Amino acid sequence: MATPASQSVGRITHRLCFFGNPEKTKSSILSVERCDNGGGCGGRNIRCANAVNGAVKINGKAADVRSSSVHPVTVDSDDDTFRLGKFVEGRLVYRQRFVIRSYEIGPDRTATMETLMNLLQETALNHVMSSGLAGDGFGATRQMSLRKLIWVVTRINIQVDKYSQWGDVVEIDTWVASSGKNGMRRDWIIRDRRTKKMIARATSNWVMMNRETRKLSKIPEEVREEVLPFYLDRNIIAGDNPNPNRRIEKLSDATAESVRSGLEPRWSDMDVNQHVNNVKYIGWILESVPLNVLVEYHLTSITLDYRRECRQSQLLESLTTMSSTGMLSPSLCSADLQSTHLIRQQDDKAEIVRARAEWRCKEHH
Repeated sequence: MATPASQSVGRITHRLCFFGNPEKTKSSILSVERCDNGGGCGGRNIRCANAVNGAVKINGKAADVRSSSVHPVTVDSDDDTFRLGKFVEGRLVYRQRFVIRSYEIGPDRTATMETLMNLLQETALNHVMSSGLAGDGFGATRQMSLRKLIWVVTRINIQVDKYSQWGDVVEIDTWVASSGKNGMRRDWIIRDRRTKKMIARATSNWVMMNRETRKLSKIPEEVREEVLPFYLDRNIIAGDNPNPNRRIEKLSDATAESVRSGLEPRWSDMDVNQHVNNVKYIGWILESVPLNVLVEYHLTSITLDYRRECRQSQLLESLTTMSSTGMLSPSLCSADLQSTHLIRQQDDKAEIVRARAEWRCKEHH
């Protein structure tokens, strides 16, 4: 029988795809998520291939095959070329580039903190996708999806040395490691593509939650085995692990200097895990920051402790207290600032996010 036309493979579970001459397979199960049967976009879409007792079937029909090793992150389409990055350092670090768009900058023509956090999130999700582990959840692995588990962030800290401008290209590296018995840590580095200098870094902690019961879960051994080969124990922000000395103070009506009420989550603030996306809280935090601080200072560091989920039906309040690290001038921003924040439910005052931030005068940045 004639050999089929050239094939291009998307993602593969067991890193093997079979085409060509008849041959017995060594694997008992072969799963292909997407396969273009020659001819590019106009080709037949193969949804799955199974090897049963050594004979390969594609879409339930016997197929002539030969075996060849295929890397799970092979990219053949133009769409994937633009969307995905690459692995470095022996597949332990995932790297992706982004152009800062016009709609990602603020009034001072530089990228916003929300922009940076969105890019971190995008890199993390593409890391999971490119690794070949992705299930049907938001960054969930296959074993997580089978158990209805999702990742939820409990803490994130980002430190910015320099904000990129419109049109700049940034390069982001990310990797993961274990965090305690039932957590995962994810770190990032952001570099300026042109100068190769690090301009920002971030670290975060994640735990698992059942997407139906909304209760936290231990990491199943099957999931641990999936992600363990990708672990790299490298701290990008030393000493950021939660401890009593790093605890963020809880604000109250008595201690807050400014309160912004009536903040209402929109439908567009929800993510696929059916709660407010973790990046959205940055905007609500800034709602209660004095305008002169937003105009005259750069937000150089922020730590967010996520205490509970937020749904669309909840009205929120944003509380802020500012403090100075030096002598304040009445006319110039001559000292760095620190701030403490709280996002809480408006009706019962239940806290959702605590945050701590640092600010530096733009004239000195």
